Amino acid sequence: MILAGDLRPGMKVEMDGVPFVVIDYQWVKPGKGGAFNRTKMKNMRTGSIIERTFRSEEKLEQAVLEERRAQFMYRSNDEFHFMETETFEQFFLPEAQLGDAQNYLKEEMVVTIVSHRGSPLRVEVPTFVELTVTETDPGVRGDTASGGSKPATLETGAVIQVPLFINVGDRLRVDTRTGTYIERA
Repeated sequence: MILAGDLRPGMKVEMDGVPFVVIDYQWVKPGKGGAFNRTKMKNMRTGSIIERTFRSEEKLEQAVLEERRAQFMYRSNDEFHFMETETFEQFFLPEAQLGDAQNYLKEEMVVTIVSHRGSPLRVEVPTFVELTVTETDPGVRGDTASGGSKPATLETGAVIQVPLFINVGDRLRVDTRTGTYIERA
């Protein structure tokens, strides 16, 4: 159990059987009455954000999350198929459950599946991935005085902004947290 007064951003708590992650936290001590905590929390199942107020002495249950390694196998319509690396058990997740991770998934990539009570919540891809550019406009020399950027479509279908010197077929290193170009691989 966690005291509401001990909540901090990033902590995971469970309310009514649903896991939440604390996004924002503010401790308030009014002139009259007891202290309380205003929190902004994100539902880890649906992604919705709620605001709740707790008395400092209230207790919340800590969310127990399991992590398991899985290899991405293939995509079939709006389903993504995975195989656990330890048990070789195969399973699939719907497109809606993957969120932004689907923009960076390549076949045979090993990812982390975060689950709560056996139900998958999200897929965590590596922080940096190497992807090939499949489509981009040619950069025209002298377009800008200080660099510039253009959109590029990657092999997974994601579109990111890249410098003008990037061409079709280049392998790029991409930050999956922000979806930004880092360097050529």
